[in-house]
Amino acid sequence: MKIEVRQVCHPDAVRNFDTDELRRHFLMENMFEADEITLTYSHIDRLIIGGAVPLSKPLPLTAPTPVGQEFFLAQRELGIFNIGGAGRVSLDGTVHELAARDCLYVGKGVVNVIFESVDAANPAKFYLLSTPAHASHPNVLIKPEQANKLILGDQLTANKRTLYQYIHPDICESCQLVMGMTQLEPGNMWNTMPCHTHDRRSEAYLYFDLAPDTRIFHMMGEPSQTRHMIVANEQAILSPGWSIHSGVGTANYAFIWAMGGDNKSFTDMDHVPMSVLR
Repeated sequence: MKIEVRQVCHPDAVRNFDTDELRRHFLMENMFEADEITLTYSHIDRLIIGGAVPLSKPLPLTAPTPVGQEFFLAQRELGIFNIGGAGRVSLDGTVHELAARDCLYVGKGVVNVIFESVDAANPAKFYLLSTPAHASHPNVLIKPEQANKLILGDQLTANKRTLYQYIHPDICESCQLVMGMTQLEPGNMWNTMPCHTHDRRSEAYLYFDLAPDTRIFHMMGEPSQTRHMIVANEQAILSPGWSIHSGVGTANYAFIWAMGGDNKSFTDMDHVPMSVLR
């Protein structure tokens, strides 16, 4: 296992960041390494974001030093989203089969979490996002057809998309974790514009299903002090509550969004008028 710790950045400081500093603090570039669990512990709402790619062997999720517990989920909950080939996740001996775009909610108190691929030639790629938890909730496997499905946007504004709510109060219980996926239709490139902030929650984006030469221009920063990063396939963004989080691609794409914070209300957001953006 590899883990990196990142500190919180004040928006006044971010105003002065150059491209390299923005990427160092907010972008996670190499999350999916063969036979490795790669994690980032962020002090933004104490999110842990990462990837697990079991190839030649099963990978157990142990508790690294920053977690400060005997086992990873002693005081945490976890969302697992498979963006690769078929895989298996064992939770205290109970095995869950995850196809591509399946999501597994794992509650506080599960001791042994083990990741495995069905076929090493087409390995699973498990995207992981964990938040602190105060109570234990049942583990739930959620398939795309079981998620809440919202059709959003318009072809005229190049943002026609389908939003899937997986870990959501209407689907399964959680302490604070909310998680889902958005898929843009062909010929549509914009997400979350007009944009918003939500000061009571932070968010992480994982962009995936991008062709090798496709890039996302991810917009972040205070509404009056916007910045951008150029993001490639299977890279993730940390988004603090004071920042917008929006993007436009050179082709259509998908992304996984996940949030943690004061509440689980999907509609709790502060809309930003287009006239305010700078």
